[in-house]
Amino acid sequence: MPASTPGNPRANHGRVLAAELFGTAVLVIGGPGTAILAPGVGLLGISVAFGLSLMIMAYVIGPVSGCHINPAVTLALLVSRKVTATHAVFAVIGQLIGGVAGAAIVFGIASGRDDFERGQFAANLWSGQYAGLGSAIVVEIVLTALLVVVVLAASTGGRIPAGMGGLVVGVTLTLVHLVAIPVDNTSVNPARSIATALFADPDTGALEQLWAFVLFPLVGAIVGVIIWLVIDDSSVEDTLLVGMPGVVATRDALDRVGDEAVDAVEDAVEDAVEEAVD
Repeated sequence: MPASTPGNPRANHGRVLAAELFGTAVLVIGGPGTAILAPGVGLLGISVAFGLSLMIMAYVIGPVSGCHINPAVTLALLVSRKVTATHAVFAVIGQLIGGVAGAAIVFGIASGRDDFERGQFAANLWSGQYAGLGSAIVVEIVLTALLVVVVLAASTGGRIPAGMGGLVVGVTLTLVHLVAIPVDNTSVNPARSIATALFADPDTGALEQLWAFVLFPLVGAIVGVIIWLVIDDSSVEDTLLVGMPGVVATRDALDRVGDEAVDAVEDAVEDAVEEAVD
């Protein structure tokens, strides 16, 4: 996925807002729109629609805004210091407006059918046919973290072959939806959740449950940054996490534990090899 940086001359704030607005609208039309207008495609079809929407937008608006089209991704990139605070604010404003605009377009199209009922309107829920709040919390944190790790890999030079970032991130979003749609209809994106909840039938409880699909993807974004710091050679001092109490101490403790574990495994392997040779 092409990543915008604070020094990108094309990333002026008006363009960032417009690009994120357009991209998030396309994501909502492509993802929830498919679920609402063409439910017959099933779990796989809806998941692919989300992934394709993100992949296409990555190549279209990626050079302009980074194609976050997700406040959780923007938060992760901000914490990682890959975008400025001003860039992040304009991006999130665009995402929220674009999400609602996309949902309004889907609602307008669907309203043309005589048998249309708003119902859930592809909003996120943990109740009813879904798996409960606990399961929703787990999948939103874990799968948002996964998405963020892939985005960070795509935005770090040399990690993913040039030109392949959009494809990899799009496939990741497809996988995320395949796993999580049966659990809570998959958020991992507060803008998408807010947009569909606003148009859902109030009786579904979508607005009452919306808080979880805003909060836990954001938590997952931070978890994703931490995971990236563990598997990459980046330093916590290069991120905004350095200002959080206990983060550096925890990092140092984990490094020590990791080094000791590696040494222990290496010693055990060497001993086993020596015994086998003898």
